[in-house]
Amino acid sequence: MIEWIAVYVLWLRELKRFYRSKSRIIGSLVVPLFFLVFLGFGFTKTAVAGVPEGVDYITFLVPGIVGMTMLFSSMFAGISVLWDREFGFLKEIMVAPVKRVSIVLGRIVGGMTTTMIQGTLILLLSTFLGFKITGVMPLLGALLFMVLISTTFIGLGLVSASKMTDMHGFQLIMNFVIFPLFFLSGALFPIENLPSAIKFLSYIDPLTYGVDGLRASLIGASSFPFMVDLIVCIGFSLLMVVLGTYLFDKSESV
Repeated sequence: MIEWIAVYVLWLRELKRFYRSKSRIIGSLVVPLFFLVFLGFGFTKTAVAGVPEGVDYITFLVPGIVGMTMLFSSMFAGISVLWDREFGFLKEIMVAPVKRVSIVLGRIVGGMTTTMIQGTLILLLSTFLGFKITGVMPLLGALLFMVLISTTFIGLGLVSASKMTDMHGFQLIMNFVIFPLFFLSGALFPIENLPSAIKFLSYIDPLTYGVDGLRASLIGASSFPFMVDLIVCIGFSLLMVVLGTYLFDKSESV
């Protein structure tokens, strides 16, 4: 019972911290909307190679921007462990009589909830720009992939945090991990347009399958079959959670 209480407390803390940080909420919406408005409307009358016939660019772009929102928010949620370590909160919860896995699960569930809020808001706001959600099932499919993307990259954030000792490496993570994952995922353009060598990197990028799954769910067009996207996303999410939990536990034990 105490393990579930620990998960609940950490989940509630993440929600309260998110709600009280108005600048974080605004910032999480402004940048994706900036991409949608300027790229979406800027290229809406331009024929972009690889975009399915009958699909305008802003419709193609929305799932990618939702994926981008989930990527950035989830990585920040995972790496926020560094802030807790810096200010002593992590040391306080580590001495609590609960298993380390409960602490990790609390952080993952809390981070997932806040990132789902941000991703869902972007998806809903995109309808004012002309994007259409065609039914309940496409929305449920999109939410499923949003959960998997969030879980994957919160786990990856925990992996990164377990290998970093302070905040000085944060910018390194931004430049050499998050941005390549984003640009290689096909969020802004079809991966079919990439050269073969770079396309290979896209195939091993977890976000590629998350964005593709979002497109399959929301607009019915994708580069891979729906089940391939789903299985790969589930595999990546499980791998990152297990790896993140193991490395977090190991780093806090030394």
